[in-house]
Amino acid sequence: MSSHWKNVRADFPILHQQVNGKPLVYLDNAATAQKPRAVIDALVRYYERDNSNVHRGLHALSMRATDAYEGARARIAKFIHAADPAEIIFTRGTTESINIVARSFGARLKPGDVILATEMEHHSNLVPWQQAARASGATLRYVPVLGADAEGGLDLAALGTLLTPQVKVFAFTHVSNTLGGINPVAELCARARAAGAVSVIDAAQSIGHGPFDVRAIGADFVAFSGHKMCGPTGIGVLYGRRALLDTLPPDETGGGMVTSVDYEGARWKPAPERFEAGTPHIAGAIGLAAACDYLDGLGREEIARHDNALAALAYEKLSALPGIRLLGPKGARSGLVSFAFAEVHAHDIVTFADEDGLALRGGHHCNQPLMRKLGLTGTTRASFYVYNTAEEIDVLVASLRRILKFFGAS
Repeated sequence: MSSHWKNVRADFPILHQQVNGKPLVYLDNAATAQKPRAVIDALVRYYERDNSNVHRGLHALSMRATDAYEGARARIAKFIHAADPAEIIFTRGTTESINIVARSFGARLKPGDVILATEMEHHSNLVPWQQAARASGATLRYVPVLGADAEGGLDLAALGTLLTPQVKVFAFTHVSNTLGGINPVAELCARARAAGAVSVIDAAQSIGHGPFDVRAIGADFVAFSGHKMCGPTGIGVLYGRRALLDTLPPDETGGGMVTSVDYEGARWKPAPERFEAGTPHIAGAIGLAAACDYLDGLGREEIARHDNALAALAYEKLSALPGIRLLGPKGARSGLVSFAFAEVHAHDIVTFADEDGLALRGGHHCNQPLMRKLGLTGTTRASFYVYNTAEEIDVLVASLRRILKFFGAS
């Protein structure tokens, strides 16, 4: 690993600590990423200097806060190559973003319509569509995954029969948070568009790990979270094409999203305001814009190469462990590896690894239907980001060997 990537670690204050007397090795980035000093400073600066409610305020602090908040919207639009900052709606995260689409766009669904998802979806891109199907009478169907360990990715050949004119929504993840596989989102969006369906991309696991161009991809809606891309928690984005957003009713009503109100009714503002009722997470939006600056400063193509190289190295070294079952593609993958041992529960792996200073994630990863299909109750997941190193993979492998020996599974 180049010295450049090792130097990145200095930007993240939290990494400079010990856990159980060992240097922290943080490999839980698919759950949440750590925050660089630049993002932390942006939050502190807002609260120390500009803290005020946005919009409608005529005093200096409110105007500064409003400029910073709307500047963050424009910065994030640039980050994903949106055509218009008005296509950026601030939410609490991926989950709320998808729920907005499922409830608002879902209100136009009816019996006979079909919602198409995939068998690898996170619960955040699955349960909202189950609810939308129940509410509307629409049918929910799934694109299968291929292979006993889903190493084949999505069964794209099945789209020929699944993407019928009855499909109104096609919802799919860009990167599986369990399998690490990278789905061909531009192709999926094109096929959805050709079938007359609206595409909804869960980009939570991909947005901060490489270039992302919503117009080149051809997406209708994209959801992502700030905390997985070095930004604050509690802030996320729903991108929607302006032509679509302006046809949708608001999902939540109240102050800030209306043009006028009387005792008989109300009139809505256009997007994005109509989807941002109440006081927003102002500091979160500003911090997310700072995270965009930080990631672009590193270079997103370079980040993708770094993360994918670490995942390939981890897959190779983990493959040598006795009795391990590795999930997802053997070739190109994103920066995570999930694995299981028949004789040691994933929660035991994570608990014992913590003794060695390792932060891993164990469980079903909000992928319960996929786990059942694969015959598993859960897996252990190691996920990588800009501050991780090849040496940390060696620490991971050594820890796993110690754990297997303790359980008599080596």
